[in-house]
Amino acid sequence: MERVTGLGGVFFAARDADALQRWYAEHLGVGAPPHSYDDAEWQQKAGPTVFAAFGPEHHDSPHLGPRGFGINFRVTDLDAMVAQLREADIDVEVDEKVWPNGRFASLHDPEGNAVQLWEPAGP
Repeated sequence: MERVTGLGGVFFAARDADALQRWYAEHLGVGAPPHSYDDAEWQQKAGPTVFAAFGPEHHDSPHLGPRGFGINFRVTDLDAMVAQLREADIDVEVDEKVWPNGRFASLHDPEGNAVQLWEPAGP
């Protein structure tokens, strides 16, 4: 069976797309889409990715924003990323529990979309 090889992009509506794109670039290092085919796009490191649809029983989950959207980014050093975001006056909640698959923190982007940071367990 043929399968996809990974995510090619994440697309969602924003009230102020330019400002939101700058926020993701400035605070999380996720670069804006290239202006031309000659420019390089943001590259993610290879690693685990979860693609999950949440049923109605999870619609009030803190992992979903007001439009039923949430994104999870892998990070190498959760504590350093949280400190960087807090230094920029961004409210971040660190999950005190260490899960078998790693550590997590949650925040919202300027438009209320849920953003989760994940430091995977293990090498």
